[in-house]
Amino acid sequence: MKEVDNPILRGFNPDPSILRVGDDYYIATSTFEWFPGVQIHHSKDLIHWKLITRPLNRISQLDMRGNPSSGGIWAPCLSYHDGIFYLIYTDVKSFSGIFKDAHNYLVTASNICGEWSDPIYLNSSGFDPSFFHDDDGRKWLVNMIWDHRKGNNRFGGILLQEYSVKKKRLVGPITNIFKGTELGLTEGPHLYKKNGYYYLLTAEGGTFLDHAVTMARSKSITGPYEVDPKNPILTSRYDCKLELQRAGHASLVETQNGDWYMVHLCGRPLPSKGRCILGRETAIQKMDWTEDYWLRLDNGGNTPLVNIKSPDLLEHPWEKSCIRDNFDSETLSIHFQSLRIPLGEDMLSLTERPGYLRLKGWESLSSMHKQSLIARRQQSFKYTAVTCVEFDPYSFQQMAGLICMYDSLNFYYLSITHNENIGKVLTIIVCDNGTFDYPIDEGISIHKDEKCYLKVEVNYVKLQFYYSGDGFDWKAIGPVFDASTLSDEYFTYIKEERFTGAFVGLCCQDLTGLHINADFDYFEYEENL
Repeated sequence: MKEVDNPILRGFNPDPSILRVGDDYYIATSTFEWFPGVQIHHSKDLIHWKLITRPLNRISQLDMRGNPSSGGIWAPCLSYHDGIFYLIYTDVKSFSGIFKDAHNYLVTASNICGEWSDPIYLNSSGFDPSFFHDDDGRKWLVNMIWDHRKGNNRFGGILLQEYSVKKKRLVGPITNIFKGTELGLTEGPHLYKKNGYYYLLTAEGGTFLDHAVTMARSKSITGPYEVDPKNPILTSRYDCKLELQRAGHASLVETQNGDWYMVHLCGRPLPSKGRCILGRETAIQKMDWTEDYWLRLDNGGNTPLVNIKSPDLLEHPWEKSCIRDNFDSETLSIHFQSLRIPLGEDMLSLTERPGYLRLKGWESLSSMHKQSLIARRQQSFKYTAVTCVEFDPYSFQQMAGLICMYDSLNFYYLSITHNENIGKVLTIIVCDNGTFDYPIDEGISIHKDEKCYLKVEVNYVKLQFYYSGDGFDWKAIGPVFDASTLSDEYFTYIKEERFTGAFVGLCCQDLTGLHINADFDYFEYEENL
């Protein structure tokens, strides 16, 4: 019998919200500071998944200029009722110190791949909002409550409030329906109705190694909620040897055959470093209802499985995406994202020089506002990325090239720039939690007006850059770098929190303000399994 191999969504795809509409399944995941916001994958069989859209693709829906790294879109919730798709999301503007500025919004669409509405503001009381459509026609919002007061539990419980479709706002009383269990850090709420109960699924324990999924139920939507005696119903916290760690933040779906599945975030640590460079990914588990109406993993335990039995659904694989992008379309590949905002014609063009991606230099890699950068997720522990760029800088403040990055404070950048003594040079910039280093003193001289081929090879913890004049004869440049620094866990060593994953991509900076062009002939990303 065919099996499902976890994770089903590889690379940075956390906080999954799963939905079935007829025979179609959709999962929405968090995108944080990457634009467009919210990834939605589509499946027919719960095995094969295809990225089909990112709904928040306009500034009117999502303006993240100034948002901190790992701010932006947290934990979207995707739902459907009476022919309308509903997407709720948090835009986190700040989360340092005791406060969190987390604004919750709702957008809708009749076609999941079509145009979504401008947002309706909901509240700012906490994050991880979720919508529940009750069978009496009423709609309810739940989200965690953030309590900044001294001596109080920061994770103050789960808020419930009714939403009025007619008035397009929240109405009625606000109720704290659940304070959480002893695991603490209660977040990620989702409501379901079955067996005469309202079931509240929550994430607890924090999103690192102690993460978990817990459940409670009530005959009334406002509570009180009875805690599942077998909580947590899913976790990796008790076994550090499990391949899937950090298991938590889940949602549920019932198939057209009446089977139940849970999707949840997880992380796969590097063997030698214990860091998850692929970020938090999405896995799936088969679930069963007990005779006393609680939900359990199909295997009888509470730890995530790497392989589960294939669902009783007709298998439906998708065509594999191309390894090489020749930039011969007028739109970017769906696999690329930018930072915080869409890149307008003043920053990016696929038409000014057909067959090339033209990036126009703007602000530095430290900017939280306007970077000319596109990148895609690293989705395998081993990959090779290659590009060819034409770029003729005349100032040391002009740069373009190939970047491996986690965020604006943590990256490895193989760039072409200008040196007053040498001319056009190839160099490397390393940023380690905001501390910069230049492993090559003055850079390697390269010919003006010639193409330069750039390559990176990542093999688990090893990251090595290469360059070539013809795309065939490659020379290593710089030392072998530690790829594991491009991870959430690396920041925990310096007492900060981050929540995304490693990306690889192309960028251009012009700190003179003259917006010099860099023309990229192609981008190739190949996973070496």
